[in-house]
Amino acid sequence: MNSGGEWFEDEDFWTAYAPLMFDEARWAEVPAVVDAIEALVALKPGSAVLDACCGPGRHSLELASRGYRVTGIDITLPYLEAARESATAWGVEAEFLRADLRSFVRPRAFDLALNLYTSFGYFADPADDRAALERLRASLSPGGALVLETVGKEVAARDFVDGEWFERGEWIVLTQFEVVGAWEGLRNRWVMIPREGGAGGKQAGEAGRKVSADRSFVLRLYSATEMRSSLMEAGFRSVELYGSLEGSPYDQRAKSLVAVARS
Repeated sequence: MNSGGEWFEDEDFWTAYAPLMFDEARWAEVPAVVDAIEALVALKPGSAVLDACCGPGRHSLELASRGYRVTGIDITLPYLEAARESATAWGVEAEFLRADLRSFVRPRAFDLALNLYTSFGYFADPADDRAALERLRASLSPGGALVLETVGKEVAARDFVDGEWFERGEWIVLTQFEVVGAWEGLRNRWVMIPREGGAGGKQAGEAGRKVSADRSFVLRLYSATEMRSSLMEAGFRSVELYGSLEGSPYDQRAKSLVAVARS
């Protein structure tokens, strides 16, 4: 683990925000996500798959249930423990390891590596992004593919808002956003407040509520061309860019930035 104590190494953060990030809707979308990935990279049956930053194992479990040989890595121990418990409950085999994306490597071991759900761009040092991409490339077999899904700089600029609030499950979520530098990053602040009495939301008056979590972090933003260059510099042979996992163009209607990089 990195001894610098970066924010994403705080397990309390991920535990507190799990109800927001991994609610029932997020789990329900997983089969369609895996369908899209299978089509995007023409994944062969029984392929070895690395789920990098796997969280509680949403995609790992679905892939394992389809017969793929799956290894999920993450630095958050509670998520890994939950993933292992789920694997047992599902009756599937999957390997879950506590590992740092910047240092984990298993040379030529995987046919596919995944980094989904905007799990890239949080390291304080941009050189760590490069190190992570190099490790992912080294872990792929010749001709293997990396599928990386994140928020592209173009999409972030198009959809930018200063802040908003919404209700999800038992929580009211307040968000604030701030551009860092010349669109080099996006500062996020997320405040989770327990709901009282269901509906009522913001108008119910949050001043008297107990705040469950209030955290800020910065996501480094990459344009499509910057992402392609970073992947090529990390040693990938080719890079294709899309606006969704379904393979739509990366244009003014893009949902996200999806890179498919071949080793």
